[in-house]
Amino acid sequence: MAPVSESDLFVDQQLDETRPLADRMRPRTLDEFLGQSHIVADGKPLQMAIESDHLHSMIFWGPPGTGKTTLASMIARKSGARFISLSAVLSGVKDIRSAVEEAKKTQQLEQRKTILFIDEVHRFNKSQQDAFLPNVENGTVIFIGATTENPSFELNNALLSRARTYVLKSLSSEELERIIRQALNDNERGLGQSHLDIEADVCHLLAEAADGDARRALNLLEISADLSESGRITREVVEEVVSGSLRRFDKGGEAFYDQISALHKSVRGSAPDAALYWLCRMLDGGCDPLYIARRVMRMASEDIGNADPRALTIALSAWETQERLGSPEGELALAQAVLYLACAAKSNAVYSAFNQAMADVRQQGSCEVPIHLRNAPTRLMKELGYGRAYRYAHDEPEAYAAGETYFPEEIGERRYYHPVERGLEIKIGEKLARLSELDRQARGKRQSKE
Repeated sequence: MAPVSESDLFVDQQLDETRPLADRMRPRTLDEFLGQSHIVADGKPLQMAIESDHLHSMIFWGPPGTGKTTLASMIARKSGARFISLSAVLSGVKDIRSAVEEAKKTQQLEQRKTILFIDEVHRFNKSQQDAFLPNVENGTVIFIGATTENPSFELNNALLSRARTYVLKSLSSEELERIIRQALNDNERGLGQSHLDIEADVCHLLAEAADGDARRALNLLEISADLSESGRITREVVEEVVSGSLRRFDKGGEAFYDQISALHKSVRGSAPDAALYWLCRMLDGGCDPLYIARRVMRMASEDIGNADPRALTIALSAWETQERLGSPEGELALAQAVLYLACAAKSNAVYSAFNQAMADVRQQGSCEVPIHLRNAPTRLMKELGYGRAYRYAHDEPEAYAAGETYFPEEIGERRYYHPVERGLEIKIGEKLARLSELDRQARGKRQSKE
């Protein structure tokens, strides 16, 4: 794929009305740029770098439609630098090398800087990222990367250390409404010549449907304008256009893990309304309900456990309902389970005990089973003492063999499970305390006999 040069990017100098509205309305200066005031307002680091032409390599991290590509192009325009754009989806090492060669020629022949912009840079693997790193270090190119994924997870540490990361945020409904109004009133690049009118509540509906994405807002506006008659964009038209529109939810990406984390932590924090909100956000965004069901099962064990054993049963029932009946019955069952878990007594005692026991198993190696706990189905095994001296609990007082040991000798006695003072675990804790006292008495008697 050949690199895209500034002549391709800045085509608005020769406006092509066949281009999508979102592309035609791309801001050309910071004055036209809406949103991201936390980084481009007067006195902010990025604004100062752009205005002073003290450019540095940078990474723009944020959701789609928040202005990452637009900012990169404005920086190039303001600085007079050559702008070479690559898409990590379509480009490879060969394209990177070609872009670097062009940058070297520009530097030698024109004494001009080159900005190498890489869209969706998280799609590049390690070798592809390494391919342009030396040229970032020696100043051949000023690197600007755009990504919707967390750079900490997706980009090499060497690249991260040489570029400053700027976090871009979703646009507010108010900002999106201003962008929609600008497009409707712009005679040169927008829809101004169509003399379309839109009521405030309909404009707000469009902005809400765009879900923080300026490109999406303008795309929805353009479709609505095409379907409108008699110079007015009506609510009926907009509702038809936005019907079935899903909220932002990148399966397997940053938004995906952020939202499931929010759901889990809301359940753990006994916040049923927040838990229900995040469940609905994920379902509305297109998340597989069976994935949510599996995670709800995890919550039931990890954060509730034996404080309320019914939580696991209710979670499993919701999973089975989703599998058997699908939507919407299954989703309602998931909502019931999430609300129950959020309201249930909380305990992570099972989760903590499991982790401690698993750590011992991995650290202690393959310890022998104590001979009195071994099964003895054959005569040889009985002759070897397997099962000898084993005490059958049901034959003991209170059906408990006080003082009996069940751990391998190398490990000795351990205590992993510590019930909390909540829910059913209050009773469990009292019982375990009683059994522990019986053990103490039995071992005391044994020692006095010895």
